[in-house]
Amino acid sequence: MKKDEYEKKVENMNHPALIEKSTDEYSENKFWTKLKAAGKKMGGKLVYYSLVLFYAMQDDGVPRKAKLTIAGALGYLILPVDIIPDFIPVVGFMDDLALIIYALRQVFTHVSEETKKKAYEQTSHLFGEEPEEVKDEFMPNQD
Repeated sequence: MKKDEYEKKVENMNHPALIEKSTDEYSENKFWTKLKAAGKKMGGKLVYYSLVLFYAMQDDGVPRKAKLTIAGALGYLILPVDIIPDFIPVVGFMDDLALIIYALRQVFTHVSEETKKKAYEQTSHLFGEEPEEVKDEFMPNQD
């Protein structure tokens, strides 16, 4: 996308309407829709980290405070309003990745090996193969 096209698209965005619409965006269904539609563009690491958070959110052993952090990060991921719009090639998901990594670092001590394994398997399923970005470094322990 050319710079002038990008500037025009950003200029024509109706930010208040996007924020209003975003209240309908926060749901499990929207999370899966986003991953399936944009997973390849997002990359294996962002998908994997997002799934780790998603499955941690469902874990009864994860404290409420950690779940609130997760909800905020996943909410930002699926909401259509971003600091850096997702449609910008290469950098469009950088803000999402930064926030997901921040949230993961905050709650990582509460993430079980089972949660990591489910996230890894689901990432592989979504990509149709083991994504190279997470294959070695993020493979759950095989103990």
